[in-house]
Amino acid sequence: MPEFFASTPKGLVEVLEKEIQDLGLKVLERTAGGVFFEANWEGAYKANLYSRTASRILKPVLEFTAYQPEELYNQILNHDFTKYIKPNQTFCIDATIKESMMRDQRFVAMKIKDAVADQFREKFGVRPDVDNTNPDLRIHVRAMKNQFMVAVDLSGDSLFMRGYRKEVGEAPLKENLAAGLLLLSEWDRKSPLVDFMVGSGTFLVEAAMMALNIAPGIHRKGFGFQRWLNYDEAVWDKLVQEAMDQELDELPFQFYGYDIDRRIIVVAKENAKRAGVDHVIELRREPVATVAPPVEKGLAIVNPPYGTRIGDEDNLRDVYRDLGYTLKHRFKGWDCWILSGNKELIGDLKLKSTRKHFVFNGNIECRWLKYSMF
Repeated sequence: MPEFFASTPKGLVEVLEKEIQDLGLKVLERTAGGVFFEANWEGAYKANLYSRTASRILKPVLEFTAYQPEELYNQILNHDFTKYIKPNQTFCIDATIKESMMRDQRFVAMKIKDAVADQFREKFGVRPDVDNTNPDLRIHVRAMKNQFMVAVDLSGDSLFMRGYRKEVGEAPLKENLAAGLLLLSEWDRKSPLVDFMVGSGTFLVEAAMMALNIAPGIHRKGFGFQRWLNYDEAVWDKLVQEAMDQELDELPFQFYGYDIDRRIIVVAKENAKRAGVDHVIELRREPVATVAPPVEKGLAIVNPPYGTRIGDEDNLRDVYRDLGYTLKHRFKGWDCWILSGNKELIGDLKLKSTRKHFVFNGNIECRWLKYSMF
């Protein structure tokens, strides 16, 4: 049975592993950046449609050692890339090289591009064009200490791009990271959520999609594998119909979001509407200092600004103090999870965390911290 690889942000591998297993797929190996799993092509389609935490689903096709350009070129020829696309379609090479004899990633990508193009030219007399923006076939190459792994990308655009976010805030939280953090919080999907700083609405939209059983890939314009020669449209249509049949129309609870910026609230509302979950999300302009519990009990979440620019920290200290005060004095009996990208500012909450997970928001190492308001 074919072997695939699902990648995910650092810190979410365990969550992704459980997710893949819950889809009925067999996990073969867990790495720092994702999981290898075994599945037929329908299973790989399913992983793209249903995974909330994966960044990409890849199909490894080659693994080899290469020190010189000609070795690399000849090894690439060992896999037939002409079986994925037609000569009039496009492809691109995404290469990352570390601690290897061939250090220049652009040169490595060019050499691989030549090998793939020559395959098509020899077989068809013409070669496909390169399109780095929207290719029909994306080929991933990773090399560490001259050990190369080559994979074709089933996802196309990264899976965090659900299709509902047209506008984002200043420091957007990627959709799959937001979903992964919700899963790490062990939220039961049956109780209200409150977000004190709603931003683009990503936390609440992802939570609402979970509660309403909406598959995260259902709103996307398409996936990479849908442009391939082996694409089975009937199988995909069956999976999509099954996903739509499982969706819920209503919930016995609501989601609540607040932000001091009126424009941000408008953006969050539009995103929620595009995701089809605006009817279960209530959004209001209000500073964190005055937010009161909209319901008796629930879970609070917040991704406060990290103060990454010079001078920001001093301006944000009052925001963190207000957040800490609101939690301590108004949300007694609640649990709150906070994504902290600045350990200095998080101290201004004057609260003690009871659990923590290390995750990466882009290239920023963060802590996902739980606070219990006894």
